[in-house]
Amino acid sequence: MGAGHDAGHDKTGIHMIPAIRSFLKLESAAGIVLIAAALFAFILANSPLSHYYNLLLDTPVEIRIGPLQIAKPLLLWINDGLMAVFFLIVGLELKREMIQGELSSGPAIALPACAALGGMIVPALLYVGLNRGDAVAMDGWAIPTATDIAFALGVLTLLGSRVPLALKTFLVSLAIFDDLGAIIIIAVFYSADIHAVSLAIASACIVALALLNRAHVCAKTPYIVIGVVMWVAVLKSGVHATLAGVVLAMFIPLTPARAGAVSPLRSLEQGLHGIVAYGVLPLFAFANAGIDFGKINGDYILHPVTFGIVLGLFVGKQLGVFTFAWLAVKSGMARLPGGVSWSVLYGVSLLCGIGFTMSMFIGSLAFESTGDNILFDERLGIIFASIISALCGYLWLNRVLPEPLHR
Repeated sequence: MGAGHDAGHDKTGIHMIPAIRSFLKLESAAGIVLIAAALFAFILANSPLSHYYNLLLDTPVEIRIGPLQIAKPLLLWINDGLMAVFFLIVGLELKREMIQGELSSGPAIALPACAALGGMIVPALLYVGLNRGDAVAMDGWAIPTATDIAFALGVLTLLGSRVPLALKTFLVSLAIFDDLGAIIIIAVFYSADIHAVSLAIASACIVALALLNRAHVCAKTPYIVIGVVMWVAVLKSGVHATLAGVVLAMFIPLTPARAGAVSPLRSLEQGLHGIVAYGVLPLFAFANAGIDFGKINGDYILHPVTFGIVLGLFVGKQLGVFTFAWLAVKSGMARLPGGVSWSVLYGVSLLCGIGFTMSMFIGSLAFESTGDNILFDERLGIIFASIISALCGYLWLNRVLPEPLHR
């Protein structure tokens, strides 16, 4: 993703433009797989097979080693376990970009950082404004703050060669800051009662990871083993277990032990990217997108939570991203990417209203584990807002992007 150097190389001398194109191609295709998985879940949930779909997600899965027991339904193994691998990828990308990529340069950071900040603040404010006074609904204030990069890039792919690479790189950079904001929100606002012993074990794992990194250990196995122990400890501590993936990523070495060797971070990132893009995220979509419309009534549709999410994602995202980006450029903090006009940037701001994966994940933390969503279904707002954001973003960009030189 790091294309910010003049010669098109990062600090290790690796040519970055092909790597960016490869990443974007993967993420775009992953968006299509995500859509297919979500549609399949929706069809199953509204068919005679809905009982078996729910039965599958409620299947109890248990691991026991002596007195240590982890017993959860399959749905929570996906949301707490497999999504930790997704957050590991997020952490690896974040570390790499901050050291060697787009986010290692001040001017390159300013525009996507400001846009992402606006894209979190404004949706949250709109949601809170609509739901203030309702303690249950207020738990979902962070749902509309997220952007789904795979879906957004998938929409951009439909526009073909008309989309400049700088625009896609801006969207990827914005999404990284957006994910960082989500990580902070989950850690601070969506952690349950803290258990001191488990947290102490997790802290000891962090110390062990730091010692491995400081000793320049580049074998990935010790990091993974300690990371699994840390995940279990974090799961038992009350802090959300997926954050263990982010913490683990921060200690995986980016620089190899000797010249010419493979970077452990890059190797792990490349090895996991396809698994996450075509396995973890589609499974998450399949497990969480199955809305049974036979159980949806008018109260669900008209609930302020649903409206707050739609308002936050569709209106708040485009308003926050575009306004904060405009302020950053006009104040001299940043500049528009080459070949990107204000009208094109607005189109990308519309696409940022596609919240899907991360919004559903935050929604599961806010409501589903507590049973509060018996009063509403936050997924309705997420799916509706994501669909209209994708449609409006595509139609707008299709109008304002220049036609390709060769038909």
